[in-house]
Amino acid sequence: MKKRPLILVTNDDGITAPGIRALIDVMNEIGDVIVVAPDSPQSGMGHAITVNSTLYCSPITINHDDVQLEYSCSGTPADCVKLAVNEILNKKPDICVSGINHGSNSSINVIYSGTMSAAVEAGVEGIPAIGFSLCDYSWEANFDAVKKHVKTITESALKNGMPKGVVLNVNFPKLQEKDIKGIKVCRQANARWVEEFDKRTNPMGREYYWLTGKFVNQDKGEDTDEWALANGYVSLVPVQFDLTAHHAIQDLNTWSLND
Repeated sequence: MKKRPLILVTNDDGITAPGIRALIDVMNEIGDVIVVAPDSPQSGMGHAITVNSTLYCSPITINHDDVQLEYSCSGTPADCVKLAVNEILNKKPDICVSGINHGSNSSINVIYSGTMSAAVEAGVEGIPAIGFSLCDYSWEANFDAVKKHVKTITESALKNGMPKGVVLNVNFPKLQEKDIKGIKVCRQANARWVEEFDKRTNPMGREYYWLTGKFVNQDKGEDTDEWALANGYVSLVPVQFDLTAHHAIQDLNTWSLND
């Protein structure tokens, strides 16, 4: 009998979020599941880790039929992966899946994403990893519409293996299952947030700020994640965590740095 893969599930919206419960449902069809996820929302945390305060990680039961091993962690998504590998499992799972995030992590959002930070942390540990996100911020988002594609991508990663030093960033358009055209392997769009700050004053006279702004996509390519999502496709972007700009090394070597 073929051994079922060991699957680590985490997220950044918190362990009770509908997105992670949907992801757990799919992963239970594929392998043996362990969940280590934040006890509260950690969106936008990027690759933060806890270094100046204590971490707590306790067994928890959300739905009795969901999973046998489930832990709620006081730390960030990256903390969750570190604790899972080094303290709870004491070994590497066969794959780590993060999400399903409530909201997009396409384009530049990948560098701010707690969802993707968990996947990247797993990748650094040499664990195949995928971050899943749905372009719908609602707590009542329809995750059933994307479960089929989550399963297909996860099983493909387990079957084929992952390129070295790469994790996958997968985003789903906000569509019904019948309206999703398929999966496209893409590059990250050249787009960014143009930030603005809404400056206010509290009743005590102290100034404070709300971060606002708009998303600007100036990339007209039809091979990007933003194009795929806008045109009804699931976007799949291979992400590397070696941040070296290799193309710039030759130019920098022309600088007179040692004169």
